[in-house]
Amino acid sequence: MSRLLGICLAAVLGLAGLLGWGSAATAATVEVKMGTDGGLLAFEPSTVTISAGDTVKFVNNKLGPHNAVVEGHDELSHTDLAFAPGESWEQTFTEPGSYGYYCEPHRGAGMVGTITVE
Repeated sequence: MSRLLGICLAAVLGLAGLLGWGSAATAATVEVKMGTDGGLLAFEPSTVTISAGDTVKFVNNKLGPHNAVVEGHDELSHTDLAFAPGESWEQTFTEPGSYGYYCEPHRGAGMVGTITVE
C-alpha cells in the first residue's frame, strides 16, 4: 500500500512540475548597451519588450558619459552619469506600459529608447 501511495505521489508531483504548479516564475534581466559596438550614440537595442517584474541592465559601452532618464518616471530614472566602460546599473519594471527614455547628454543626437512592459 505505501509503495502504491509513493507512486501516486510521484505522479502527482511530476504532473504539477509539467504544469508549472508550485514553481515560481523567474524574472529575466535584459541588457541594454549605452553606446553601440560600432561607436554610435545610441542604446543597443533601442527597443526592448519585457514582462512585469523583469529588469533592464544598462551598461556603459562606448562614448560615455551616459545615463538613462525615463520620461515621467523619476523613480525609474538613473540621472547619474556613467563614465567608465562597463559601469552599469539595473532597474526593475513592475507596471505594464510603454516607457520612453533617453540619455541626457546625447538626447539631441538621438540617443533614445523604449521599454515595453507586458
